[in-house]
Amino acid sequence: MAQAPARTRHLLEPLAVDELAEAVAILRAGAPGGSWDERRYRFVEVALREPPKEVVLAVEAGNDDDLPREARAVLIDRAERATVVATVSLTEGRVTSWDAIAAGQATLTLEEILECEKAVRLDADFQTVMLRRGIKDMDLVWVDPWPFGVYEDEADLEGRRLTRGIVWVRSDPDDDNGYAHPVENVIVIFDLSDMAVVRVEDYGVVPIPARNANYGREDVGPQRTDLKPIAITQPEGPSFAVDGMFVRWQKWQFRVGFTPREGLVLHTVGWEDGDRVRSILHRAAMSDMVVPYGDPAPTHHRKNTFDGGELNFGALVNSLTLGCDCLGEIHYFDAALVDQGGAAYAVKNAICMHEEDFGVLWRHMNMRTNQTEVRRSRRLVISSFSTIGNYDYGIFWYLYQDGTIQCEVKLTGILSTGAVTPGETPRYGQLLNDDGLYAPIHQHFFNFRLDLDIDGPVNTVYEEHAEAEPAGAGNALGSAFRTVRTALRTELAAQQLVDPLQGRVWRVVNPDRLNAVGEPVGYRLVPQGNVRAMASAASSVAKRAAFMTKHLWVTPHADDERFAAGDFPYQHPGGAGLPEWTAADRAIAETDVVLWYTIGSHHAPRPEDWPVMPVSYAGFMLQPTGFFAANPALDVPPPMAHANGHCCEERLS
Repeated sequence: MAQAPARTRHLLEPLAVDELAEAVAILRAGAPGGSWDERRYRFVEVALREPPKEVVLAVEAGNDDDLPREARAVLIDRAERATVVATVSLTEGRVTSWDAIAAGQATLTLEEILECEKAVRLDADFQTVMLRRGIKDMDLVWVDPWPFGVYEDEADLEGRRLTRGIVWVRSDPDDDNGYAHPVENVIVIFDLSDMAVVRVEDYGVVPIPARNANYGREDVGPQRTDLKPIAITQPEGPSFAVDGMFVRWQKWQFRVGFTPREGLVLHTVGWEDGDRVRSILHRAAMSDMVVPYGDPAPTHHRKNTFDGGELNFGALVNSLTLGCDCLGEIHYFDAALVDQGGAAYAVKNAICMHEEDFGVLWRHMNMRTNQTEVRRSRRLVISSFSTIGNYDYGIFWYLYQDGTIQCEVKLTGILSTGAVTPGETPRYGQLLNDDGLYAPIHQHFFNFRLDLDIDGPVNTVYEEHAEAEPAGAGNALGSAFRTVRTALRTELAAQQLVDPLQGRVWRVVNPDRLNAVGEPVGYRLVPQGNVRAMASAASSVAKRAAFMTKHLWVTPHADDERFAAGDFPYQHPGGAGLPEWTAADRAIAETDVVLWYTIGSHHAPRPEDWPVMPVSYAGFMLQPTGFFAANPALDVPPPMAHANGHCCEERLS
């Protein structure tokens, strides 16, 4: 039987498992030297090398069978102690570039993390330190390898690929929450190239908290019995249509993407307005994130992880479960990845998409006629979860029927814990029990790269805030206030902080497209809670994660400017990414602009966060502001009152 022809893949569609396997085979055949040494090279990631934006804008989706396909691969060359970036042409079947990076290191791989733990357990010095604390069974020991960072007092370790292991221990080998039993003051410096311990640092014995803190159904006692089922059904199926990675829903259309570094990506988000599609977002994704801890104790003061650039956020994506992670009529997208040995595999159900009711969309009762018009809001949810050691992070994008786009980060999982002597109160954290267990204070900063194309790529960004008018002529009662709008014309002027007391937002407009009242069409970025970074500007983490020092950055579009802290922040001294690019103070008015928005989540732990954290939320919204002539959700039909089969407007009149 003849095989069906392969489906044509859009130029933005992520590489499938078969394409990844092909790219790996080409790399092995085309590596410098003519032969491939499996012991020498580790694969960190292989992913689509996205075409330049100008090419994407010029190509109509799905109508060209000859689009070039390229892969970008990141590898570790153990022999040269180098990180290599290679480009593979799938179209031509050859390696087109092979270059060692000048600074930084490739992200950690999951295999390195697991190998590190095994090697540490076998190390004689480590066993001695554990025995000093009464720990004899190494199978009970957890070692979490944290990214190493860059510090002046560790200059003797430069040039090595390192990790910093922090230690916990389980009470039994089967199913115990090891984070309940931190081994305080023990740090393992580990060389990932040699897969060997460099040294074990011991800053003094602190009693290991002994109380278990498991959270499974069988561990927490009787379950609630008064929770009745909620059934979410769509008897006619969902309202969205999916073709490969292309989605249409309620006038929205977009493409779903995925990378090992960023995880979930949205491409070419547009709104169907009559007979044309109006562009809004060309590309949106989390560019990087960092978690700086505020505890100066030896175990914790160097904990500041880039979960994107140091740990490959997307590569640690979860396979989602119907009824648990996602509820309703679900469409799943798989993610294709490679392991350290180059084997391609799929993570099933890595991205979840569904509709959900979101309360009232708009409503008004005419008090004179007693007529009521109500419309219910429905939103499309595109989401994924990644587990980074103890933390679980959900990235959720919501599309609304009124043209609003919302991004929400959901933070849950388990606290990274420490221990103090029982009876001691930690200055830089919160006690979780009376056994000396505590959680250090910390922050999370997520930077999102938003390549906005509001009705086209030529845009200008304005800062907007409210100001009170001084009392006097024209404002006799002193109650007048107005919106003040300032164009941000250069990169340095666009580096700004949120100001909720004055209602600061940032409006992106297209000066060449005027709306019904003669003003440029636009969208505005609306903060939804934020904090400033507490780390000193002179600190190592602030230099390496400069993106967290400002909430807004704006740059002119450049295809190779993708990550806020630079391409390789692992063991990079800092200054790469946004601070490097914006130092030139390039013009950003009336051009193709990219907004980089930093969300800060401040976590002063509380006992209620233990043993597993309820979800906390952080995010922002993109709202149409003069993009439409009127409320774009006027044509949403009235909902049905299921109890009697009548429309709400009939029932309420």
